[in-house]
Amino acid sequence: MTLKFSKMHGLGNDFMVIDAISQHFEPDPVLIHQWANRHTGIGFDQMLIVEKPQSEQAAFRYRIFNADGGEVAQCGNGARCFARFVLEQGLTDLDIIPVETNTGLLELQMIDAIRVRVNMGVPNFEPQQIPLDQNLRQDQYSIKVDYQLIEFSALSIGNPHIVIQVHDVDSAPLETLGPVLESHRFFPERVNVGFMQVFDNSHFKLRVFERGVGETRACGSGACAAHAAGVQLGLLDAEATAQLSGGDLKLEWQGEGNPVMMTGETAMVFQGDIEYEQK
Repeated sequence: MTLKFSKMHGLGNDFMVIDAISQHFEPDPVLIHQWANRHTGIGFDQMLIVEKPQSEQAAFRYRIFNADGGEVAQCGNGARCFARFVLEQGLTDLDIIPVETNTGLLELQMIDAIRVRVNMGVPNFEPQQIPLDQNLRQDQYSIKVDYQLIEFSALSIGNPHIVIQVHDVDSAPLETLGPVLESHRFFPERVNVGFMQVFDNSHFKLRVFERGVGETRACGSGACAAHAAGVQLGLLDAEATAQLSGGDLKLEWQGEGNPVMMTGETAMVFQGDIEYEQK
């Protein structure tokens, strides 16, 4: 079979995007993992699939698969690319595009030819909903890793995140601590691990070890989670800029019970066809 796809990225977080409305495609974890390989495949952090919605409230269903082939519920940089893709492919002409994910509805809005604003939904700080192996909600939690006490904030923004404050994010032990925390027994569904350096009330720098992927050049949901955690701790204002290795994201969160709004750029890299055998 021949499959048409687009290669896109949001601040360096890159995607293989597939229109599964105009053509048939059944996601296969093994195939996704092969295509994600940067030496023998197309190379991407996540695969994004556009499908018909299952509810009347949405225009599309938005599905996300990490490079390891596992399906996840949220990807903020991917959501921005999703909006640009469906508009440029002529799949919609809506100004505000409601899309359904495995954890709820997102609203996507093109600001101009490359920038997209996303309503990322309301952050959830309840430990059972993140989920954590913990009953009592806390502003910060702590666990021991190799005799070292690690303190972090935890929340879900459609997927589980922890945020660790550091003095210098560039020298943070992401390569060693990230994979250990990602699969720690404290996190039943694994977790995305963010390292945040706060410069002032409206500016912070972030690196994220994404579950099933590793470090990416940008993590949209991770930036939203870090901002919400920073606001909760009194470190950040309601409006702030996240500095990621791939570029900046503008964030807004008015506090508990409100959605996080994220604005950032997208890029179309190329479009292509790939031949494969559908199992």
